[in-house]
Amino acid sequence: MSNPRATYHAPTGEGFRPPETAAHHRQNIVRIVLDALQEAGIIVSLNNWPTHGLPVRSCVFLHSSPQFLSLPTSVFSARPGMGAPLQVGAVVARTLSHLWSLPLYPVNHCVGHIEMGRLITNAENPVVLYVSGGNTQVICYSNRRYRIFGETLDIAVGNCLDRFARLLGLPNDPFPAYNLEQLALEGKKLIALPYTVKGMDISLSGILSYIEHKGLQLIQEGKCTKADLCFSLQETVFAMLTEITERAMAHCESKEVLIVGGVGSNKRLQSMMSIMAHERDAKLFATDERFCIDNGAMIALVGCHMAQAKMVIPMEQCTTTQRFRTDQVQVVWRE
Repeated sequence: MSNPRATYHAPTGEGFRPPETAAHHRQNIVRIVLDALQEAGIIVSLNNWPTHGLPVRSCVFLHSSPQFLSLPTSVFSARPGMGAPLQVGAVVARTLSHLWSLPLYPVNHCVGHIEMGRLITNAENPVVLYVSGGNTQVICYSNRRYRIFGETLDIAVGNCLDRFARLLGLPNDPFPAYNLEQLALEGKKLIALPYTVKGMDISLSGILSYIEHKGLQLIQEGKCTKADLCFSLQETVFAMLTEITERAMAHCESKEVLIVGGVGSNKRLQSMMSIMAHERDAKLFATDERFCIDNGAMIALVGCHMAQAKMVIPMEQCTTTQRFRTDQVQVVWRE
């Protein structure tokens, strides 16, 4: 599997801003596409290409043909996400579709996470906990839709963890939530924090606001450490996620649970979910950061499913949308 990646790291204390993120995508996307082709053995070498004074990597696009490349489709992440970065991928994918006469498939980012998780773990029909910087959803499959049984009412879990990590001055490299996870391992004291579960949904803005203000006050008073706060935030938020996931498993009578999304690589979350699954005589499926974190392979996988299902998407519909729910996608490749 070819799955190269170039990750944008915002300055310490700052989050992702669309202009800078899109600029990073533009600077790296041609290299990433060609690296993927080389890793897959489709392009063996970039030597001896006629350049006509142009960068050699650009000339691969100009001189290649679909017969040479043996590519079935051109695929891009179309939704949901930040508009400016999504547009970069869309423009390149549309260009390659025209240049190489390839069918074009816009892919739902959330569905990509689910399908990659199913492929890597061999989970058959699990309840899915999708946790990332922009999404927090409990999902079950039914009648060719990924149905959302529960979700966050405000901010996503990854956003919550990232924002508190930045407040503490933790670096963005590799990811704020990862650095928070490592610091939480040193925590000794569990601080009481707001626990907000409303039926199948959770709310995270309150706990974040509380810990941002009360937590820093406790540190200044010497009543706890940064590690204690990181530990307490993880324990509380992950307990909320475990509760609503277990409730969905009971409703669906499922014996499988799959964690996907960037936060899904968190070892403590996996441990808590594993304990819950074991008590229900169920099985936990999870992947590592290679496939939990956003990656091109998951988008390509869904594109292949769409192609095999003989879907036809008109070019004028191959656009980007910042907001698009997981349950709006027809999963025509599943029974």
